[in-house]
Amino acid sequence: MVLVTEVSLRDGLQIEPVVVPTEDKIRFATLLMDAGFTSLEVGSFVNPAKVATMADTEDVVAGLADRPATCHTLVLNERGAHRAVAAGARHARLVLSASEGHSVANSGAGTDEVMQRLTRAAEVLREGGVRMEGCVATAFVCPFDGDTPVDRVVRAARYYADLGVEVLHLADTIGAASPGDVTRAVTAVRDVFPIEQVGLHLHNTYGMASANAWAAYGLGVRRFDAALGGLGGCPFAPGATGNIAADDLIHLFHREGIDTGIDSDALGPLREELARLVGHELPSALAKVPATPAAVRRR
Repeated sequence: MVLVTEVSLRDGLQIEPVVVPTEDKIRFATLLMDAGFTSLEVGSFVNPAKVATMADTEDVVAGLADRPATCHTLVLNERGAHRAVAAGARHARLVLSASEGHSVANSGAGTDEVMQRLTRAAEVLREGGVRMEGCVATAFVCPFDGDTPVDRVVRAARYYADLGVEVLHLADTIGAASPGDVTRAVTAVRDVFPIEQVGLHLHNTYGMASANAWAAYGLGVRRFDAALGGLGGCPFAPGATGNIAADDLIHLFHREGIDTGIDSDALGPLREELARLVGHELPSALAKVPATPAAVRRR
């Protein structure tokens, strides 16, 4: 069984020029849950002046409060943590860049200072009863610094372990990692986090996301972030394009006989609805296939 966390409402929408109405976000999240997604990223408590598409995260969280799925929100600092607690969020993801260059671009500070911020944020979240996961951005390649040394990834993992987060996500922020990069980083952090607590957040800039996911699966990783249709990108990472497409990733796993708990028949209509919300076509491979015969979907 593989857990696919659908991230289009956060990492998918954050770079879009259009602001999707709150009620449409809540409705789309509900449709994703109806299709079998039990884990979603639904927003981020960041400065709305910098990421206007996330300005309504409090309202989205409130609108999904009675839903059974796990709804994650992003938190970068103590102010965001206070907002998350006040909004009634139950699950938060902290973000720490492994590379200095991206840390400064994304958070306005180097990794050491961001660690101090996240420590204070974690105290607020813990007191508020919010469960925490940790994400290591630029865990493989940085658009400013180049290849990220594995020891910097391990350092970030140890920091999160000491902080008491439950799950560690390694992010290929600009989609430049190879299966070898994934293998080296995942193998290194297994000494810090049990493999069942390690997840991957992949982008598909160079077309290697599915290969990277498959390499990670072979190492025992069973947690993957993905956005329907391959929507997304990072506004603070030049060259980053969309996330690994949830529809493509789920097709890969289902073809290999691996259960995700997600109804693949529902993904086409959902992808079309998401394309309507953002006003453009989506780049997943399956978006270009007129119809996938039932016999092709699963072994």
